[in-house]
Amino acid sequence: MKITDSEVIKNSEKELIDAITGDLDWEAIENVFKKKHSLSLEDDVEYKDGDLVIYNNAIAYKLNFDVRISLSVLFDRQGDCLDITTPNINEKTEGVEVVEDIIEDTEPVDDVLENNKQDEKQGNLDLAENGSKSEKAEKLSRMISEINKE
Repeated sequence: MKITDSEVIKNSEKELIDAITGDLDWEAIENVFKKKHSLSLEDDVEYKDGDLVIYNNAIAYKLNFDVRISLSVLFDRQGDCLDITTPNINEKTEGVEVVEDIIEDTEPVDDVLENNKQDEKQGNLDLAENGSKSEKAEKLSRMISEINKE
C-alpha cells in the first residue's frame, strides 16, 4: 500500500541535494583535495549527480563532480620528458625561465641558434688570440651571460 507518490520523494531528495550542493565550502574542499592529491582545482567544477548513501552505518551524501586541472609537461628538444606538474597559476617551475612577452618580429629559433654558434666561434678565436687567462675567463663569462639573456 503506497502512502505517497514516489516522484514527490525523488523530487524532494533532488531539491535537498541541490540545496546542499549550492552551499558547499569550496575553499575547504580544495584544501582537502590539495592535501590528498597534491593538485589544485580550477574554477570549472561541474556538478554531475548526487545521492543519499550509507557510509559506516550512517546516512551520508555522495556528490559527484567533473573537475578540470592544469597540467604542465616539460620536455627538451630531443623529446625527453623533464617534468610533469600541476602548477598553481602564480608558481614558476624551478629552473625554468618563463618568457613573459613575445615580440612579433623576433628571429626564428634556428637563426638565433646559428648566430649564437657564430658568436661563440668568434669569441673563441678572440680568446685564443688575445689576453691572459683571467681576461679570457672574463670574456667567456660575459658571453655566457649574453647567451642566457637571449
